Amino acid sequence: MALALRCARMFDVEAGEVLTDRIVLVEGERITAVRPAAAGFPEGVEVIDLGDATLSPGLVDLHTHLIGIAACGDPAQEIKQSAAQQAFESIGHARDTLLAGFTTVRDLGTYRAFIDTALRDAIDNGTVIGPRMAVAGAYVTASTGGGMITGLAHDVQLPREFRFGSVRGVDDTRERVREILHGGADVIKLIGTGAVMAAGTVPGAPELTEAQMRAAVEEASYYGAYVAVHAHGTEGINRAVRAGVRSIEHGCYLDDEGIELMLRHGTYLSADIWWSDWLAENADAAGFDKETQAKNDHATEAQREAFTKAVRAGVKIGFGSDAGAFPHGLQTRQLATLCAYGMTPLGALRAATLTSAECMGWEDRIGSIAPGKYADLIAVPGTSGDMAAFTDVRFVMKGGQVVRNELTAGR
Repeated sequence: MALALRCARMFDVEAGEVLTDRIVLVEGERITAVRPAAAGFPEGVEVIDLGDATLSPGLVDLHTHLIGIAACGDPAQEIKQSAAQQAFESIGHARDTLLAGFTTVRDLGTYRAFIDTALRDAIDNGTVIGPRMAVAGAYVTASTGGGMITGLAHDVQLPREFRFGSVRGVDDTRERVREILHGGADVIKLIGTGAVMAAGTVPGAPELTEAQMRAAVEEASYYGAYVAVHAHGTEGINRAVRAGVRSIEHGCYLDDEGIELMLRHGTYLSADIWWSDWLAENADAAGFDKETQAKNDHATEAQREAFTKAVRAGVKIGFGSDAGAFPHGLQTRQLATLCAYGMTPLGALRAATLTSAECMGWEDRIGSIAPGKYADLIAVPGTSGDMAAFTDVRFVMKGGQVVRNELTAGR
């Protein structure tokens, strides 16, 4: 059945403006037309009148972790769950993410390889409810690096599924990239530096060489894939950009040279600048130790300063939250934080829609409200311009199917 959504306001993220009194026509999974409400409704359509609400494209999160124990300060807890437990728990994470307004995510890694590919496929075939997913399969990481479960005794040997992406050199990196893509991944996730969350690692320290990163980018390109890099430290960021990666994740210690390199190469920045606020309030209750908290405090201050400089310089900014480090479904809170550190409200929304879609290479199907694109739409109550309103998403449609409607019934 064809649908017609009427809204008081609509974000046109392509034009960078808010349109009033619009009708969006939907048939099947796709948008067929967008027109003024004065044009009226076609015959025979089901009307969903959203009242005094603002319609937006479905949000895109470039950096989630739907697999694994959410908001847990001890990664070693991962080995206390079975693969089946993690798979079943991920169903709830996916649902919470979709209902919060994120109709698409790029899920960037799991300690236990390939559960993310199974979740993606279960969503695609309709077995479970969740966002569209592009997945990384497993981290490609140094053998003792930020993508490993660290802090264990030296004589503890983890099963291969927890070490699947561990690499030692260039040839090893190529082989792992191939194996991960053959396993069903859509994107390669490199751990280029130490991590805040990995015990014993140093966020500013590089952990993969530029040659390894370049090999990963080249190998992925043979399969039509690209590379995202976890990189806190300055040297790790710059190596990754020179190697040709698609996006820098976190970017805490991004400097002027790195910004210039990103501008030159067209690299996207996906910076999780909100979740440290959650951590500051919940660290002890969630079990984050003092080492992690201290690393986070230092990295956060640097990250926010670097983010503001990157925005002012014109670096392409996507929306990446690192959901999973905090409870799933809260990531819309980051929109207001983007504005607090240099973005305009429409700029922040564009980052979380069209720019993130472009980063994924999916701009032909998602990211804006336009004919031919998937009918991935959300609505928030009240007037436009206040990104805090997105913490109260009341309507969610994915692919023409209404999965949440707390605004009004169809007439």
